[in-house]
Amino acid sequence: MGSPLLIFWQQLFGSRRRQDAAVSRTHLEFADRATATIFLIMRRMRRPLIVLIVIFSISVLGLALIPGVNDDGEQARMTLFDAFYFMSYTATTIGFGELPWEFTAAQRLWVTFSIYLSVVGWAYAIGSLLTLLQDRAFRYALALQRFTRKVARLRSPFLLVAGYGRAGELLVKAFDALGQQVVVIDHSEDRIDALELESYHADIPGLATDASNPHHLNIAGLSHPHCMGVLALTNDDHTNLAVTIAATLIRPDLPVIARTVSASVARRMEAFGSPSIVNPFDRFGDHLQLALHAPASYQLLTWLEAGPGAAVPTRGAPPAVGRWVMCGYGRFGHELTSDLRAAGLEVTIIDSAEGAGHGSEVIIGDAATESVLAKADLDTAVGLVAGTDDDTTNLSMLANARRINPNLFLAARQNRPASAALFEAMKLDALLVPTEVVAHEVYAQVSTPLLWRFIQGIPRQGDAWSAEIVQQLLIHCGEELPALWTVTLNDRQAPALHGWLAQRKVTLGDLLRNPEGRERQLHVVPLLLLRGGEATLTPTLDLVLEPDDQLLFAGAGSERRELEGTMIVDATAMYVLLGERVPAGLVWRKLTGKSMNR
Repeated sequence: MGSPLLIFWQQLFGSRRRQDAAVSRTHLEFADRATATIFLIMRRMRRPLIVLIVIFSISVLGLALIPGVNDDGEQARMTLFDAFYFMSYTATTIGFGELPWEFTAAQRLWVTFSIYLSVVGWAYAIGSLLTLLQDRAFRYALALQRFTRKVARLRSPFLLVAGYGRAGELLVKAFDALGQQVVVIDHSEDRIDALELESYHADIPGLATDASNPHHLNIAGLSHPHCMGVLALTNDDHTNLAVTIAATLIRPDLPVIARTVSASVARRMEAFGSPSIVNPFDRFGDHLQLALHAPASYQLLTWLEAGPGAAVPTRGAPPAVGRWVMCGYGRFGHELTSDLRAAGLEVTIIDSAEGAGHGSEVIIGDAATESVLAKADLDTAVGLVAGTDDDTTNLSMLANARRINPNLFLAARQNRPASAALFEAMKLDALLVPTEVVAHEVYAQVSTPLLWRFIQGIPRQGDAWSAEIVQQLLIHCGEELPALWTVTLNDRQAPALHGWLAQRKVTLGDLLRNPEGRERQLHVVPLLLLRGGEATLTPTLDLVLEPDDQLLFAGAGSERRELEGTMIVDATAMYVLLGERVPAGLVWRKLTGKSMNR
């Protein structure tokens, strides 16, 4: 049996082993960037340096040619070395005296001329240098060199994040809290400056550049052996499409997650491999349908997507089946109208543009005015969605609609983070924040892949099932979402259990016994079991476990540590599974005559 200390050491430091993949190409690219920066400096400073050299040469030559008088009163000339030495300290400082003897009037006149000439030369050179330091191209070259150096030195797996908007910022903060290294590129210098000002735990490389350029993606680490995935999260669909194409062609082995609000762009992305596409408008439509027909499922889904520490959301009461009013028929309005129609609901559209909403009643006008809303007959409607791209307009719609019919189910689209407090004060039934939808879904897919499979399976399980899961989480974990983690029952993550699973029947209930008292169960909720590619949601405690099973758990951090002790320490596993107390150390087992035989 392995020593618990050695096993702990392996668990702690095993993930830090360096890969054997060569990184010489990355270092070569860094050397090229450094050389390019030096050549840029030499090009911009060539003329000032030539001026200084010419001034210095003329001054030295003139000083060497003008005759002087030595200490014996004889005529003598300075050597080129003496003249060079004198001008070296005179042109750069105030001078240390006349060497090797006192100068004649002619020499002093020439030195005076040389001093003023060198001052002009130095002023020109320093001015050129200051101009260079403020030059945008030079600053970009320096930033590119620093960025390339940081990326080249990465020795742990990292995610390449293209786009540091609100969604990118939320994800970078979440991954940094998990200890996951990321590399960020964005077209905005202000956003990269904001990245550098954030107090992250890790040093996160960031560069302001065009993410749609494959060369820039390579600089950001796309070809780096430690790059483990690409997230295309910019606000421009075509840029995200370009990132997806470049990533799938250059590194087809990498997972790619891309954001888009266009169905046509999503289809073009799918033509290149199988990227995971996040459309916040489409997701909100799916969530709204779930909220209308299965409020407990919607409550569970939004709670899990909010992340650990989030308070349990209130379970809303869905409205009666009836007519809905869609204010704003852009991309979001089109997607949501299609989803509502697919659910068999009648939709009335209000939009300022003519020709919107084929197959639906359309009212042309500004939905923010009460007279236009009155045409939609809100008294007979059951729900209203404020879906324009302007937050002030959406808030006006919601206030007028609530004044006309206080019983309406109100949903809205929030466009700017600064408007969060205003929408929260409205106490809406459903709110779409596109950046948060993207961040939550990407986080679920990357941080805990089994959680994403669980979330995808929620709508198919029924509302009663979801209500039971919410109740179990409340009983075992409280009203704040606990930690979610995945374990694999193999010889690396569960060395103390791996042999048991091959020789004896071990159930999930056995695994979840409390090491402090095996008659009690740990306050842990098993959410999913993955075996051979097939997922089982909420596995029962009598389920027999097999080697290499993957399990998704929810529970407090203290419960997680207890479970990890069962999986790692042989003596703990012996007690939990058989009820036998065995010393953990080999010496004590020899002295007591107890063994770890199964």
